[in-house]
Amino acid sequence: MAKAKGPLRPDTKLIGGGRRPEWTGTGDQPGAVVSPPVWRASTHLYPDTAALKQGPTRNEDGRFFYGRRGAPTQWALAEALTELEPGAFGTLLYPSGVAAITGALLTVLSPGDVLLVTDNAYDPSRHISNGMLKRFGVETRFFDPLDIDAYRTLFCERTKAVLLESPGSLTMEVCDIPALAAIAREHGALTLLDNTWAGPTGFPALERGCDISIMALTKHVNGHSDVLMGSVSAGEELYGQLRRTAQDLGHVVSPDDAALALRGLRTMGVRLQRETDSALELARYLSTRPEVAHVLCPILPGAPGHDLWKRDFTGGCGLFSIVLKGRDAAARARFIDALELFGIGYSWGGFESLAIPFDPAPNRSAGSWPPSGWNKEDRLGVRFSIGLEDPADLLADLEQAFAAMEQDGA
Repeated sequence: MAKAKGPLRPDTKLIGGGRRPEWTGTGDQPGAVVSPPVWRASTHLYPDTAALKQGPTRNEDGRFFYGRRGAPTQWALAEALTELEPGAFGTLLYPSGVAAITGALLTVLSPGDVLLVTDNAYDPSRHISNGMLKRFGVETRFFDPLDIDAYRTLFCERTKAVLLESPGSLTMEVCDIPALAAIAREHGALTLLDNTWAGPTGFPALERGCDISIMALTKHVNGHSDVLMGSVSAGEELYGQLRRTAQDLGHVVSPDDAALALRGLRTMGVRLQRETDSALELARYLSTRPEVAHVLCPILPGAPGHDLWKRDFTGGCGLFSIVLKGRDAAARARFIDALELFGIGYSWGGFESLAIPFDPAPNRSAGSWPPSGWNKEDRLGVRFSIGLEDPADLLADLEQAFAAMEQDGA
């Protein structure tokens, strides 16, 4: 693919990233096909023993060594993701988003260290912190991501890293990432961001002060609900450390899955825009419903976190939540079960719409749920992932589900 003059915009990078001529053709016909072919190989062969001896001395994408270090299909995906993340030197691929989070944390933490974790973190992130890391001698302290003063007091000489997630994957709080990252840097700690919600096209994490950007490629990048994968992008020094840890742990993704993720990446821009537009339309509708106490959608003007989202983000997605007004769990279940166009499942970012119930109160350590100022009866939530269906059909489905919730509860 010919190189254009000047810096490219994200949507153009989505199309051209990772399409090196040597990965999309042969020596005499470089760039002969549009997409890198699927290279399936566990064993890489050397021309002679001298080359075999030199193999371990070079450790970077683009050099054949052994299947665990990948081949052009995986290298192309990693390079495309690196090009999307301003300030990144390289990207590592992992067999799931959770593996990416775990791999990043294990890279930057040692026994005796303190890790600060946002209180609204993805549930597996809490499990990793309270389980495996605790067994390995790492102390975790949870913090309210909206209380910067309290967050500042948690640092000590042993604090080595901060794990952020913004917006929170259930309750959608948008924190001041640049401010939190700056405080971490003042105390010599690294900032890791689970950036799956916006991704690098919607929030350039490294440019905003983070040291490591993590994504579940399962979600928007793949976009078709048929691949599990994660990624971590970082600057040169940290990338080298992350690479060594990933190789020590044997993290590798299949070339077939990498090819599917590459295919999804090419259309991610248009999918995200459609999902964001539809989510905003539905969020506006839900804000008018008497059954809804709160709409937790940062892209919605007037919603919690919208001002920070507007300041720091350049894009959104189809993931947002609502809190029902005074309804119990049975009423919420009737609402979700009545939905016909929304699947019930633990994921998001695919082409299909989803809905799940949530109640974060049992998992809050540093803050309270419901938040201060809310009616205490308004605590049960529903999270929506808006897909590519016509938003008018989704709206009609929500209307009939609200009606079913009230009728069956009479």
